[in-house]
Amino acid sequence: MAKLKNIIKQLSNHDYEAIHHSLVESNADKSAYLLKSMREKSQSDTKIMEELGVNTNAYYTLRSRLYQKIEEYLLTQMESPRTDLLKRVANINETIFTKKPAITIATLKRLEKELIEYDLSNELTVVYKNLKKLHINSPDYFTYSQNYNKHVAYMLAVDKAEDMLSEYFKKFGVYSLTGDEIDKLGLKLFNDEMTNVCKMYESHRLYVFQSCINVFHRLFVEEDKPDDDAEPIEDILDKVEKFFKDFELDIIYHHLELVFEYLRLEYYNHYKVFKKAEKYYDDVNESTALLLSNYALYTYPAQFLMTKIERNLRLGTEASLYDENEVLFDDFEYDKENVPQYINYVVYRALACHYASRHDEAARWLNNLLNELSLKRYQFATIEIKSILALQYCLMQDAELFNQLVNSIQRQIRLLGKEDCSHIISFLKILKIAMSDVKRDKIMKIKAISSRITDSSRKHFSPTRYIVFDDKLVNALCPDAFQKNLA
Repeated sequence: MAKLKNIIKQLSNHDYEAIHHSLVESNADKSAYLLKSMREKSQSDTKIMEELGVNTNAYYTLRSRLYQKIEEYLLTQMESPRTDLLKRVANINETIFTKKPAITIATLKRLEKELIEYDLSNELTVVYKNLKKLHINSPDYFTYSQNYNKHVAYMLAVDKAEDMLSEYFKKFGVYSLTGDEIDKLGLKLFNDEMTNVCKMYESHRLYVFQSCINVFHRLFVEEDKPDDDAEPIEDILDKVEKFFKDFELDIIYHHLELVFEYLRLEYYNHYKVFKKAEKYYDDVNESTALLLSNYALYTYPAQFLMTKIERNLRLGTEASLYDENEVLFDDFEYDKENVPQYINYVVYRALACHYASRHDEAARWLNNLLNELSLKRYQFATIEIKSILALQYCLMQDAELFNQLVNSIQRQIRLLGKEDCSHIISFLKILKIAMSDVKRDKIMKIKAISSRITDSSRKHFSPTRYIVFDDKLVNALCPDAFQKNLA
């Protein structure tokens, strides 16, 4: 929210008037009023909501759409250097055939300088190819030949870095579901290879791509174990932020700002500096659907959903997630081919339903997931999902479906080994006690077992960790025992 206010206050008068006029013309009166209030007044969000006559969710939607409108306007006003340079590179042949050689060479030299500054490797190869040809009778021919060969190699390195970036996060998705040591080793090799590729060139673009992997890897794979030689994460984030400011008209950097806001959020969250994490939470949260849809090649957005649940559990606001999701994912189209992310998304939606006591809906989300996808590759993830589903059946008092599902989970546990599923075994014991006809000491037994559940056998993906057996849930699981205690 703070980010939106800052952007509005920093708009030039011309831009502000143009945006306000377009909102009024399109009959978006509430958005126009919100824009004006944030620009000209110092009112609290509560006061603005009262004046607009909207509830929290509607206000949340309104400010999110206003942010999108402002961003769209600013992007249309942005003269991208990349676009301008591409046009000039495309016109090189025209220049060669119509201008004197001296003018052509001067033009190409100026282009060379600008392309180096913006680190545009593909276009540089075109410039050096033509400079080489224009100097075929000059001693400088060798220099430009070398530059051409060097930038062809550099161009391939940038392409390789982008490929490794997307491959790393694809592999992380698999690792997040399996927790397998071989998958973890594969991630380490990707991270090391990316570091080696980026060491070959002095390139801010390669540094930014490397940082996408490096920061995430240290937070979620290595868990940032101390290393005297490693650059501190906060220094990396500050350095990338400086690149973004220095090249603020670079479209790729403009969009990658969201990725690094998310990484800052996860960095502070990792070290439990929650006050600083909150500075980035609202901006990332408002872009949740965009992050999931468009940024899977540059980070692992599904992790944010789990971070979001942890935050709301910590603040005791998990019941609000259900209504918030109706706004955030209003027009979201999920990608079922990205299996790890889709699993995380569905489980997140199911948990939000669970916290809001919409157990029928939570069960539908999970059943559809189990029916739509083959999860044979992800056995541990499957029993986690089924355990959450069993909890919904228990709360719905559907004994038949509950017993069928528990039998299925127990068969899988026998195949996987009890030592790797101890927390699930304890989880199922709680549900069986809740479903049993014996009413004596039910609540006490459940609390005793839940207090002994540990994280020692959990894999990376473990939504059962987000089920808190507090008084509210235990009483919902054992309504008869709760009534007896009251009597």
